[in-house]
Amino acid sequence: MRFVEFLKTTVLLSAGAATALATVTVLAIAGSQMSVPSQERLVAVALGWWVLAALIGLRLGRRAEANPPIARLLAGAQASTAMPEHHPGAILLNRLWPLLLFTLIAGGLAFLAPQIPGIAVGFAIIWALAWRRQHAAVAAIEERDGVSFYVRRTSPFQPIALHRTPGFRALRPEPTNGSVT
Repeated sequence: MRFVEFLKTTVLLSAGAATALATVTVLAIAGSQMSVPSQERLVAVALGWWVLAALIGLRLGRRAEANPPIARLLAGAQASTAMPEHHPGAILLNRLWPLLLFTLIAGGLAFLAPQIPGIAVGFAIIWALAWRRQHAAVAAIEERDGVSFYVRRTSPFQPIALHRTPGFRALRPEPTNGSVT
């Protein structure tokens, strides 16, 4: 699976987890035995946290260049001349199982304490917004260097690893003698 596609999918799945957890939170609050003023207070606090989380995520994700951890990952990619095996479902499950587990546990605890998924929503929002531009940064590096990065299939408990394969380099004409055409 191409690393660019993996990053896009991670952002979308994180946003989907936030949406699912927000729905579960609202349903759990509505179905709880709390008094109406307590429910209203809990909804207001949850909404405030979600807005704060969105602001934090937007601030963290404002950079157009690759984050240092991704830059290190790209620099350490193993060179390969052949395309790696194509198993996107297995790679996504292998690499994103913590997100799935996080969502299931937080959602499952909703009916014991609706605050738990409400808090978890904020972290999923931060994650999705903080990583939202990384696929474009990696795509720019691929285009500049004429390579493609693919996620290697590794153990779910090992750090993510990449293959670097030859790709197509973008050839753009350089302006001559300072004139723009």
